[in-house]
Amino acid sequence: MDTKLIVTDKPEPNELGVIGESLAAFNDADVGPSERRTLAVLVRDEAGALKAGINGYTGWGWLFTQWLWVDESLRGQGMAGRMLQAAEDEARARGCHSAWIDTFNPVAEKAYTRQGYTVFGELPDFPIGRTRKFLKKKL
Repeated sequence: MDTKLIVTDKPEPNELGVIGESLAAFNDADVGPSERRTLAVLVRDEAGALKAGINGYTGWGWLFTQWLWVDESLRGQGMAGRMLQAAEDEARARGCHSAWIDTFNPVAEKAYTRQGYTVFGELPDFPIGRTRKFLKKKL
């Protein structure tokens, strides 16, 4: 078979779909279905504007919080903890036993440790001058 290696920053969406679906099929055959489901927590103000949120998913018994954002107007009021609690409650309802999250922001790390997460791994200088920390929690 003749192959060609292509490096790009503009892959076609269907190409990414093939990669994701193929990897999922491989993993399903290897360790069983992930039962991956999106999980979002949204916080809106009285006008309906999004002011905070979580984007993540559950799969293989774990909750992964990919993104957690709080608008500046709501920071310092425990919103991150309340959103994490809501996500964790939903993850438990879905049968999850644990959760994980990562950050390179020291303020966010404190919020996550207040929520009961503990550091299990680090990547120094990711980005330069910071350490990306990986945290987990038993649900």
